[in-house]
Amino acid sequence: QVQLVESGGGYVEPGGSLTLSCAASGSVSGINNMAYYRQNPRKQRELVASISRGGTTNYEASVKGRFTISRDNNKNTIVLQMNNLKPEDTAVYYCFANRPDWDRDYWGQGTQVTVSS
Repeated sequence: QVQLVESGGGYVEPGGSLTLSCAASGSVSGINNMAYYRQNPRKQRELVASISRGGTTNYEASVKGRFTISRDNNKNTIVLQMNNLKPEDTAVYYCFANRPDWDRDYWGQGTQVTVSS
């Protein structure tokens, strides 16, 4: 099993910054992709940013240039740096990891990000 523990999030005014972190524990050696998804009541859960074990990144179009995802394979953590936040970024953000060798996906508990003036 893999456990994902998230930290960060909170409340910020438009234009502000927040940092989300996610630490994986348990059977981490087979983890390939890690990512952050988000969901708000008006939309389905969507991919925000992902990063492979090798460091290849992918971003949702609306966050490109504002968000940066990074990964430390030694510490089994990812960090999502979110800058120039907008009200439409308000959502619950979920950490995600997958183990393709087990064909299993894992999710964190979610953390609320609220952007409002």
